[in-house]
Amino acid sequence: MLINGVELGVDVGVDDPGNGPMMLWGHGLTSSRANEDARNLFAIKTAASAAGYGLVRYDARGHGTSEGTRDSAHYRWDSLAQDALAVLHTLARPATPWVVGGASMGAATTLHLAVAHPEVVAAMILVIPPTAWATRAAQREQYQKGAEFVRQRGKAAYVAAANLMPIIALFADDPDAARFVPDITEALLPIVLEGAASSDLPNEDELRALSMPTLILAWDTDPGHPVVTAQRLAEYLPHNELHVAATLAQVRGWGPAITHFLQGLG
Repeated sequence: MLINGVELGVDVGVDDPGNGPMMLWGHGLTSSRANEDARNLFAIKTAASAAGYGLVRYDARGHGTSEGTRDSAHYRWDSLAQDALAVLHTLARPATPWVVGGASMGAATTLHLAVAHPEVVAAMILVIPPTAWATRAAQREQYQKGAEFVRQRGKAAYVAAANLMPIIALFADDPDAARFVPDITEALLPIVLEGAASSDLPNEDELRALSMPTLILAWDTDPGHPVVTAQRLAEYLPHNELHVAATLAQVRGWGPAITHFLQGLG
């Protein structure tokens, strides 16, 4: 699908998007639809189907099967939100609101889309929201250093180094589920990391202005996706439901929570 000048890989789960309840889903930084399918942590497809929602998933620009560009500004979260908007407009009537959600970068994209175009977002599902605001500086520095590492030593060395780092406690019983396997080319990886480094979530006033129902799903012990971000979102967003998982088993149980949320939207 040609979106804002690049060809994006898109899965459309129904024959007639926009006819009936629909959900758009975005993955995390350096991930893809294929990566999410391999890990199956969030059971999005099962949850959407159980609630009677048509599901559309896409690889963000530069990720998975999607084409990329060489401008880091195109990978800022607010820019990625414009890609998400274009996907919605391509598949359905612009005035038709959808449930929009995603994990990490996908959650950030969702929030920027909702702030810029609340008329197209009926509800949000925000899974493991990333570092933001006061906690963003350290993550920004990490991404900048990562981009320089890739340019100097290559993607393989960067991936190997990342997988030598201690995993978060949540994944202690299943280390393979935490393995870093970026679905992005070596040429684009540093550019994408720089785009993430220059990104942040919308500010408090922008978030308080949103009125749509929101499900927030966070996990504990992960400095890249701190619980404090989810807690702040729960404080700022007027109509929300927050769940925090302390174990991987609880994360794998998020599917029914997503289904219940979708069914409750009427």
